Amino acid sequence: MAAKFTVKSLDHLVLTVRSIPETVAFYTTHLGMRHEVFSSPANPAVQRNALIFGNQKINLHQSGKEFEPKAQHVMPGSADLCFLTDENVETVLQAFQNAKIEVLEGAKVVERTGAVGRIRSVYVRDPDGNLIEVSNYA
Repeated sequence: MAAKFTVKSLDHLVLTVRSIPETVAFYTTHLGMRHEVFSSPANPAVQRNALIFGNQKINLHQSGKEFEPKAQHVMPGSADLCFLTDENVETVLQAFQNAKIEVLEGAKVVERTGAVGRIRSVYVRDPDGNLIEVSNYA
């Protein structure tokens, strides 16, 4: 049976984290994202946190204090995310090494397959242990 509609793009995703300040520091300092605090439309008194990049964002949920509705089995450190950059990935690799962030996959740039073709990637982990891949098209 064919789908009745087609998804066109990703607006946001949610990460459940142990520490919002540590997560914000990592993503803003090392990945150049922008931190935003916003109010929930359902309850304007509730302040929420997001990381903004391009036309997308990552909403942050504090572990144990998640907002409803949420995924059925939330857990810090269970995500595997790939971000695209216009920078040369060798520059990304050097930036992580200079910041003393452990680079996985032999501490080098590796070839992978992305959504639309070959990519060159560098892998690290965020403060919760999520796998972070920073890539550009080969």
